[in-house]
Formats: sequence, C-alpha cells, structure tokens
Amino acid sequence: MGMMDRLIGVGATATAVGNAATGMAEIFTPNATRRMELDAETQAAAMAAAAAEFTNAGATWFDRLMNGMNRLPRPALALGTMALFGYAMVEPAGFSVRMESLGLVPEPLWWLLGAIVSFYFGAREAHYVRVAKVAKAAVQSGAAQAGQAGGRAVTPTPRNDSYADNAALRDWAASR
Repeated sequence: MGMMDRLIGVGATATAVGNAATGMAEIFTPNATRRMELDAETQAAAMAAAAAEFTNAGATWFDRLMNGMNRLPRPALALGTMALFGYAMVEPAGFSVRMESLGLVPEPLWWLLGAIVSFYFGAREAHYVRVAKVAKAAVQSGAAQAGQAGGRAVTPTPRNDSYADNAALRDWAASR
C-alpha cells in the first residue's frame, strides 16, 4: 500500500492537504507552542531591559544632587500654595497687601513666569517620553537577540518598507 501511494502520489497530496489544514486552523486558533516561545522571548527581553536600567547606577555626587534639585519644584509649589492659604488665615491684612502687590506685576512678567514653569515641566515630561522610547528600543533589541540561535549577536536591520513615507529614512536604511 505504501508503494502504491508513492507511485500515485497520494502521500504527497495528503501531506499538502494536511499542511494546508494546519495553516488554516492556525488562522482561527493560535499555535500554543509558538505563543509560549514568544512569551519566553518577551520575558527575556523585559529582564534584559530591567537589567540595563541598573547598569549606570554609579552616578556621581553631582548627578545625585541635580536629580534631588530637579525633584524640588513640584513639592515646593504644592506646599507653597498650602502655605498661602495658611498665611491668609493667620494674617489677613498682610496677605491682602501682598496680593494687591501681585496685582501690580505687569502682564508680560506673568507670561514670562508661565513660560518658565511650562518649559520646566514640559522638559521633564519630554525626558520621560525619551526614556520610555529608549527602554522600548532596548526591549525590542533584546527580543531580537533572545530569538537568535547559538548565542550569536544579531544586529537588527531596519526594514525598508517601514519608511515608505520618508525618502531620507528609506535611503538611510538602504545604506545600512
């Protein structure tokens, strides 16, 4: 029977039909083994990214001082506002004199103060957005390296089709 299948070609046809059925089934039901492999790669990449966060932990005393000073304005603004309420209750006459003095500040100076505060908090927000992008890139490169065989380093190359709307990036990706 096996020889007849080989002569007629039923074995190859049956294999092709079986592979097609498997491929069709994976459209509706995901491959559990592949899902577990991807989960393991994702976890390995996350662990690599978490380890990368602590590689530059040996900051100098100046870095620690600047980080501490960068954390001061928000609590200072919040506590200062609460102190103004307390001051208004303790000494209403002095509070009203100072608030009338604030009314004499020219409007361009208020705009300048608003710009300084906005740029300060905007720069901090931009910093956190950039750090998140770097961490995401580290996770993605860690996932690419975790999926390699034999521990060989693989440098991910950008796909040309991901830059379809930008000719400069397309040229840059092609030159790499």
